Amino acid sequence: MRADAYSDDGGKSDAAVVRDALGVGVAVGLSGFAFGVTSAGSGLTVLQTCALSLLVFTGASQFALVGALAGGGNPFTAAAGAFFLGVRNAFYGLRLSQLLALPRAVRPFAAQWVIDETTAVALAQPTRRSVRIGFTVTGLSLYVLWNLTTLLGALGAEAIGDTDAWGLDAAGPAVFLALLAPMVRTALERVVAGLAVVLGLGLLPVLPGGVPVLVAALAAPVALWADGRRRARTKTVGGRDAAEEKR
Repeated sequence: MRADAYSDDGGKSDAAVVRDALGVGVAVGLSGFAFGVTSAGSGLTVLQTCALSLLVFTGASQFALVGALAGGGNPFTAAAGAFFLGVRNAFYGLRLSQLLALPRAVRPFAAQWVIDETTAVALAQPTRRSVRIGFTVTGLSLYVLWNLTTLLGALGAEAIGDTDAWGLDAAGPAVFLALLAPMVRTALERVVAGLAVVLGLGLLPVLPGGVPVLVAALAAPVALWADGRRRARTKTVGGRDAAEEKR
């Protein structure tokens, strides 16, 4: 839908938008506890852990970074993997900038909240007013709760001691998969996810920590190339069959 199709008339009530946005913000924000535990367990201090949530604020990238560091990966390689995961937010921003139509002075601050959840809530709204409310409430509630639970998780990990002994090292990957799983809907997306898993796990024993994640990113262009070839062959065969029928 075009951005100018959004008006201030009609659509859901403000209360309904706030309720939906808070539901997403609270549900996802609580997983910050798992990040805090995972980050502290990987060797980062409480201050470093909290700084990641305050400044980076994109769960998948944060989990990827601390996961690579925990596996003994080079910090630059780990940061590169986290960066590539976070690039998707730039594309979200291109779409949301049209729908939100915020003043220039506000845009740099709003950019901090451009993540999967705020984008999903905003795009589900029928009017510009509800888009702004959904984005703001989701972003604010998620940012506050994520950072609070990150702090609690990091402090809790220090109090617990060895997080591996409690099995909490699996918390990060589990939450990461829980965030990604609902996004894998089509057959092509399932192929990309499956190929990425094969590449990542297959190369884990032979490559330094963090590198398998970067290589697994090749699953997307490979799957898209294969799908394009398949579509081209199908179109060619279909064209030949149509030509033969005309004869």
